[in-house]
Amino acid sequence: MISIRRLEQATPEEREALAEVLIDSVDGGASVGFLPPLSRDAAGEYWRGVLAALGPGLVLWVAEVDGRIDGTVQLAPSLRPNGLHRAEVQKLLVHSRARGQGLASLLLQEIEQYARGAGRTLLVLDTLAGSKAESVYQHFQWQRAGEIPDWARHIDGELHPTVLYFKRLAP
Repeated sequence: MISIRRLEQATPEEREALAEVLIDSVDGGASVGFLPPLSRDAAGEYWRGVLAALGPGLVLWVAEVDGRIDGTVQLAPSLRPNGLHRAEVQKLLVHSRARGQGLASLLLQEIEQYARGAGRTLLVLDTLAGSKAESVYQHFQWQRAGEIPDWARHIDGELHPTVLYFKRLAP
């Protein structure tokens, strides 16, 4: 059974599961700020920082398959007075063992619903140009806004571009 829930605090087991999802994603080539091999300590430190930052400026959801965390996504609503209508989608990750089950779709639906309820009408994100993630966002009607060359070093050691996407939400 698949369930999606907002995570406001995490048990040690949940932090370990989040670290496993991040390590698996990085090892699989996800461009999310890290390069493989990502150590368990570095992954754990990342999640400690995310969990400490949760609040009005950062919201976290997890996708569970049979009670095991296999996916996650973050939403960073802008807190600036001129940006209260927008939010940034960050770190949509699905463990390789759970891909193809619709977790990314469910996580994206959840953040869109949350964003609408919070009065957000514009979502933005960036992802590695040409990646599998890019095709996921295109499938869900995200609009390509442009590309920035040489944005991040990838697992091949070369600099690769990032692509900016946006999605307008009906209020």
